[in-house]
Amino acid sequence: MARVVELPNVILAGPSLPAHNLRELVALAKAKPGTINYASPGPGSAGHLTGELFKRTAGIDWVHVPYKGGGPAMTDFLGGQINVFVGVVSTAVPYVQQGRARALAVSGARRAAPLPDVPTVAESGWPEFEASTWYALVGPARLPQPIVERWHREILAALAAPEVRQALIERGYEPAPSTPAALMALLRAETAKWGPVVKALGLQSSN
Repeated sequence: MARVVELPNVILAGPSLPAHNLRELVALAKAKPGTINYASPGPGSAGHLTGELFKRTAGIDWVHVPYKGGGPAMTDFLGGQINVFVGVVSTAVPYVQQGRARALAVSGARRAAPLPDVPTVAESGWPEFEASTWYALVGPARLPQPIVERWHREILAALAAPEVRQALIERGYEPAPSTPAALMALLRAETAKWGPVVKALGLQSSN
């Protein structure tokens, strides 16, 4: 019926890693293939897929270290056991503000409101790259069109409310309403983008 919000990921470097921007990180990874590792909340997570898509896009060889959740991954990253963390912006903001992590780039098409000074991956030199988690409201097949249209209007009205927008932005979400037709187009585009990545990783729904 409509996309509701987007949630970009962020690529974080630990303070001990000598990379102050994404280009420097890529240079390090290319100079020493297979020695830079990155953590994600788990196999098939948004952080994992974002990290693998960037690996393919930038032509680097870095090692994925999967965790059972973002909390354990962040703990080891902050402890220095992991070089890079790829996860949602909302999780990363406190550690960036405290100086315990360095935000190199966000994965979305636009800069993230909680991290306005952090460039996108596209701005950093890979203009074709974009990867965001998003949430949409969908219904059963053959749902009557009047009901679809009513839900769409209600979603737009809710996201237009200043208090709703502010609450979402404060939590790292970006309001991103769409029409039903645009949502279907997005689903097709996302399937084409992520299908080869998922297939190459051998991921199954049980993972």
